[in-house]
Amino acid sequence: MQTRFIAIEGIDGSGGTTQVALLARWLEARGQRVHTTAEPSAGPVGRFLREALRDPQQRVGDAVLPYLFAADRRDHLDREIMPRLEDGHCVISDRYLHSSLAYQSLVMGLAAVSELNARFRAPDLTLLLDLDPEVCLQRILARGEPRDRFEALDRLRAVHDAYDGVVVLARSRGERLVRVDASGSVDQVHARVVAAVDEALLA
Repeated sequence: MQTRFIAIEGIDGSGGTTQVALLARWLEARGQRVHTTAEPSAGPVGRFLREALRDPQQRVGDAVLPYLFAADRRDHLDREIMPRLEDGHCVISDRYLHSSLAYQSLVMGLAAVSELNARFRAPDLTLLLDLDPEVCLQRILARGEPRDRFEALDRLRAVHDAYDGVVVLARSRGERLVRVDASGSVDQVHARVVAAVDEALLA
C-alpha cells in the first residue's frame, strides 16, 4: 500500500471525525491494518490543549497555541504515529499538520507557522473536507455541546479562507492534498473520500 499516513482536515463541523471512522472501516474491509488518531492528541500536551480550547476564560492566549500544537505534534509523532507506521499500520489522523497551518496562521501568519512545523513528517495523503462555514456552524449548534474558541462563525469563515493558502503551500511542496466536497449526506461524502483514496493508491 503506497499511502499509509492519511490526514483528514477541514474546519470544525465539516465531518472529519465521522469520515475518519468510515474510511478506517473501508480500509479494514480491504485487508488493511488501520490505526485512527486525532489532534489534539490523547497525550499529555494534547489533553491540556483540549482543555485550553474549551476554557471560557481563554486563560491560554491564541498566541501560545501554535507552540502547544507543535509540541503536541512532536509527541504525537514519536509516541503514536511513527510506531504504528513502522509496525505496518495505515494511520488515519483526524486533523494534523495542515490544521495548524490554517488555524494558527490567523495569529502568526502562514510563513511563521509553516517554519514552526517544518520538521514534521507530512502525510502521504491529506483530504480537505470543504464545506460552507454556515453549514458547519449549524451542525456544531445541533450537537448541543459546549463550543470551543474556534466554533464561531467569524472564526470558521477565517479558517475556511486560510485553508486556501494552505492548499497552495502544500502543493508547492509536492504534498498530495485533495479537496473533497463535504456537502450532502454522510454516505455521499464517504463515497468521495473513498474515490480520492482509491485514486491516490493507484497513482
